[in-house]
Amino acid sequence: MAFPPKLLNDGEDIVLDLRPHLLFMALSSGVFLGVILLGLGIIVWNTDWGWFETASNYVVGIAFVVCAAWFLLTYARWTTTHFVLTTDRIINREGVISKRGTDIPLDRVNTVLFSQGPLERLVGAGDLTVESASETGANHFENVRRPNVVQKEIYVQMEANENRKFDRMRGASSGQQAPTAVDPTKAHTIPEQIEQLSELHQRGVLSDAEFARKKAELLDRM
Repeated sequence: MAFPPKLLNDGEDIVLDLRPHLLFMALSSGVFLGVILLGLGIIVWNTDWGWFETASNYVVGIAFVVCAAWFLLTYARWTTTHFVLTTDRIINREGVISKRGTDIPLDRVNTVLFSQGPLERLVGAGDLTVESASETGANHFENVRRPNVVQKEIYVQMEANENRKFDRMRGASSGQQAPTAVDPTKAHTIPEQIEQLSELHQRGVLSDAEFARKKAELLDRM
């Protein structure tokens, strides 16, 4: 089941909607499969072992029920866990009966880190850590699909989100709506854009950090 669009804000679009990697279910699936094979082996090699045969059948039967319940619970957790990247935030939802959720606005994200072991690199899984300027500080997400690609996409959306924010502020300061598309014939030169940034900074619309970052980006384009 995809992440419900009704939980999105106005103008917010989903960029990535990921379930945990199948490695999330590897342990429960492997144990369940092993119990099934063990039960089939006992049936195939059935001999008259008396009380030992009866006891082994009971043990395998109980193990089958327990492992089946474990597998189904793990599958239910897999289907109800979402790692979602939108144009405005990072969303995590998990829980079968009780629900837990985390929302991290993109404009509060400081650093995104990923880690992969040898097996995780082989199957395309890994862990992701998002450090933000929120009360939770660092948020750790396990079994993320292609974490290096997700990390790159988060940075792309952070940049796009910041540009939209700047356009809205520039439109508000001039008393006009921010343009929805860039017209190359009407584009400002880089010095003019830096001058506009300076005016917004002096008015308090942009913070020192935002002004310095945007100015550096414009200078890099010259």
